[in-house]
Amino acid sequence: MRKHIIIFFLFFVFLFSGTATFAQVKRVSPTPEVEVDLATESAEVATASSAVIERATPTPPVPRSDLTQESESTVEPLKKLLDEQHLGSILPANPIKYAIRASVAAGVPPNTIVLLLLLPGVAALIAAARHLVGLRGFGIFLPASLAVTFVATGPIVGIGLFLVIVFVSTTARISMRRLKLKLQYLPKMALILHFVVIGILVVLFTAPFIRRPELANVSIFPVLILVLLAEDFSRVQLGKSARVAINLTTETLILALMSYILMILKPVHEFALLNPEIWILAIFAFDILMGRYVGLRLLEYWRFRKLVK
Repeated sequence: MRKHIIIFFLFFVFLFSGTATFAQVKRVSPTPEVEVDLATESAEVATASSAVIERATPTPPVPRSDLTQESESTVEPLKKLLDEQHLGSILPANPIKYAIRASVAAGVPPNTIVLLLLLPGVAALIAAARHLVGLRGFGIFLPASLAVTFVATGPIVGIGLFLVIVFVSTTARISMRRLKLKLQYLPKMALILHFVVIGILVVLFTAPFIRRPELANVSIFPVLILVLLAEDFSRVQLGKSARVAINLTTETLILALMSYILMILKPVHEFALLNPEIWILAIFAFDILMGRYVGLRLLEYWRFRKLVK
């Protein structure tokens, strides 16, 4: 409110000074020096008022960079990197570099190539976290898919949608149990998916009221990945216990967030795109070395620390 009063006051001063100047010019025939002074003062007042208006006007939020979308903010920097890189002969060290440039020239988006190059690194990171550290989760492909989902929606929106899906699916399962609906597994999962879709639609319908444009722009692909995770959660909850399902789901989200951090790092994008041969061979060697490790995991050292001593 105070900003609007200041803007109105400055506009009134500018209007009054302009009117008074016009009346003075009309009454007295000014010299050229007076005309210059009056014009300078009017320009200064106009500049000050426009500066206040610019400060008072809220700037629109900067759109989040989404590597999964083919937009100017994601494609153009990658194309510029490829154009600035100097290539040597195609053999023996640069065949993939030339293939990437030929694909981009044919119309393949460079952000898609970067995502494909990052997926082996994400899989190696998840495998290392599970095989060397001891984190569990729902396999490798589901955390990797969740990481791509977080890149598309953002981690806050992605986790929020996942919590909504888990809440709806768990509520639907408990309700069917209390209503004593004896259904087979597949029809029961289809009915749970039915309620999940209704819950997601409710969230999307409320997006304009809670002022979250990220929710309004969510595509079907992230929703399907989150539904897959909710299905695994429900299956483990039915087969084992709610505690085991919560632990596995939490560790899956941790793996997905670690992979998400790897996928949004611009130095990693640039290195994978400009040095694809080194990137692919390094990940291949890391996977081979990691696969030959047969010792205890880090969390197992902590779990059996008394026996180790």
